[in-house]
Amino acid sequence: MDIRNHSSVTEFILLGLTDDPELQILFFVLFLLVYSITILGNIGIFAVITIDPQLQTPMYFFLRHLAFVDLCYSMVIIPQTLINFLSEKKTISFSGCAAQMFFFAAAAGSDLLILAAMSYDRYVAICNPLLYTTVMTKNICFGLVSGAYFAALVNAIVHTASTFSLSFCKSNEITDFFCDIPPLLKLSCSDISLNEILLFIFGGSIQVGTLLVILISYAFILYAILRMSSAAGRHKAFNTCASHFISVSLFYGTLIFMYMRPSSKYAMDQDRVASVFYTVIIPMLNPLIYSLRNKDVKEAVRKVIKKIVGDRLCKG
Repeated sequence: MDIRNHSSVTEFILLGLTDDPELQILFFVLFLLVYSITILGNIGIFAVITIDPQLQTPMYFFLRHLAFVDLCYSMVIIPQTLINFLSEKKTISFSGCAAQMFFFAAAAGSDLLILAAMSYDRYVAICNPLLYTTVMTKNICFGLVSGAYFAALVNAIVHTASTFSLSFCKSNEITDFFCDIPPLLKLSCSDISLNEILLFIFGGSIQVGTLLVILISYAFILYAILRMSSAAGRHKAFNTCASHFISVSLFYGTLIFMYMRPSSKYAMDQDRVASVFYTVIIPMLNPLIYSLRNKDVKEAVRKVIKKIVGDRLCKG
C-alpha cells in the first residue's frame, strides 16, 4: 500500500528551532560541534571496546552496542538539521520524513532496551557475582541485544506505518527540527485516537517495561551495596553503576516528558528543547560519561593512543 495515497502532502517543512538568520548560524556551529564530538566519542568507544581484549566482557559488550545506537541517533537527525540551518527551503520529502521517523524510533527503542539489559547485567554482577560468568554468557548477551533490536524495529514499524497512513491536509509545517510523532499528529486531519493508543501501548510498554526492569534491578543493587561491610567495596560498587544510572536518568526523564502525555498537553516550544536534549545532547554525553568515569575505558584509550603514537614514531 502506498502511504502517499492517504495524503495531499508530498513534502514537509521543518520549522526548526528558530527563524532568526543569526541564531541559525549560531545553532549550526553549535550543532556541528556537538555532532563532531558525538561521532568521535561513540566511534572511539566502539573501536576501543572492539580492539582491547580486556574489555571483552558483558558490560562492555552492551556499552559497545549503546555507542552504536547513539551513533545512529545522531546520523539520523543532525545532518538534515545542519542542512536546514543553512537552507532557505527547509523541506523534507514525505518518504524522507517517514524514513527519518522509522530509524529514529528504532534507535530510541534500541537505546531503552539496551539500557535495561545493562541494568540487569549490573544486578547480576553485584548481587550474584559468583554466578556472573554462568548467567551472563555470550549467548545470553547476544540474545538480549538481538531481542532489543527486534522489538525496537517492530515498534518503529508500527508507529511509522500508523502515522504515515493518516491524511495530512491541514498544513505541512512541522513545528520541530525533525520528523517526530507528536508534531506530525498535530498536522493530521484524520482521527488520531488509534495512533495515541498505539503510542501509549507500544511506546509506553517499552518505556515503562524497561524502566521497571531498571528500577527493580537498582533496588536489589542498592540493597546489596548497603549490606556490604567494606566501605571500599561499597564505593567500588557505586562507581560501577554510576555511569549507567546517570545515562538512564537523563534519557528516561526527557522521554517520559515527551511521550507519556496526551497530544492536547504538548507545548511545542518546551518539546523542542526536550527533543534537542535527547536527540543531540545525550548521544554526545554518553561516551563522555562512560569514558571519564571508567578506569578500564580510560586505560584502554591510553593504550590505543600510545600504540598509534608509537607506530607513527617508528615509521618516522
